[in-house]
Amino acid sequence: MPSFSRVILVGNLTRDPELRHIATGTAVTDIGLAINDRRKLPSGEWIEDVTFVDITLWGRTAEVVCQYLTKGSPLLVEGRLKLDSWEADGQKRSKLKVVGERIEFLSGGGSSSGSSYSSGSSSGNNGANSNSANRSVPRNTAPPAPPIEHDYYESEPPLDTNVPF
Repeated sequence: MPSFSRVILVGNLTRDPELRHIATGTAVTDIGLAINDRRKLPSGEWIEDVTFVDITLWGRTAEVVCQYLTKGSPLLVEGRLKLDSWEADGQKRSKLKVVGERIEFLSGGGSSSGSSYSSGSSSGNNGANSNSANRSVPRNTAPPAPPIEHDYYESEPPLDTNVPF
C-alpha cells in the first residue's frame, strides 16, 4: 500500500541555528520551531498552547537558514516525518521529527512578502547535490479556478457491479 508523509509548519525559531558538516562535507542544522495555537474553551476562556517541533535541514537549505535567521525568526517549513530510534541506558528511545525539504522566510510584520528556498531534493539525497538558488516567490500568482460545470453531489454515483475485486 502506498504511503504519504508531508508536513507544513509555520512558527518561530526557538534558538539560533548552528551549522555543522558531516564527514562527506554536507551541511546540516537542527532547529526547533515553536508553533502557537490559540483556542477558545466552551467556557469562553482563551487558552494558548505551544507545540515544539525539532527539524533537521540539509545542504544549502541548512546554510541559508544559519546565514539569515536567528532565534524568534518566523519560518514556514515543508518536509516529511522521520522517526529516530536509539537505545540509551538499556532503554529503547524514539523521537518523531521533521526533515525539512523546503523553507520560506516570513516577515514578522504580517507583510505578504517572503522568500522561499527548496533543497531541490525529494529523492532523499538530503540536498547534497542541490544546485537550487535562493529565490523570491511571487504571491497570488495562481490562475483562477475553472468554474464548476457539474455538482457531483447532486445525485448518488452509479453502482458498478462489474468490479473484479
